[in-house]
Amino acid sequence: MSTNAATGQQAMGDLAPKLAELTDQVLFGDVWQRPGLAPRDRSLATVATLIALNRTEQLPFHLRRARDNGISQDELVELITHLAFYAGWPAAVSALNVLRTLIAEQE
Repeated sequence: MSTNAATGQQAMGDLAPKLAELTDQVLFGDVWQRPGLAPRDRSLATVATLIALNRTEQLPFHLRRARDNGISQDELVELITHLAFYAGWPAAVSALNVLRTLIAEQE
């Protein structure tokens, strides 16, 4: 199992233990560990999808994970800028605001 084995338990285990178990064992324990894509690539795909679908609640976790997986702040800004034209301006601006908050928290 991955280093994020307790992510689901921490986030939702008290209310939805089965969903937490599936998150920990299947999503982070299997899907994220598959050899077909590097963690960095999985993070790019995940962050892009969350931005495109305007899932800002999930974005802070995955932006941090993307940084942990080797994606720089500048690359995240470039990704958000690129997605403004494919996912929509409001989605990109919302994602940029989430990233700005995370940067401020780190300083």
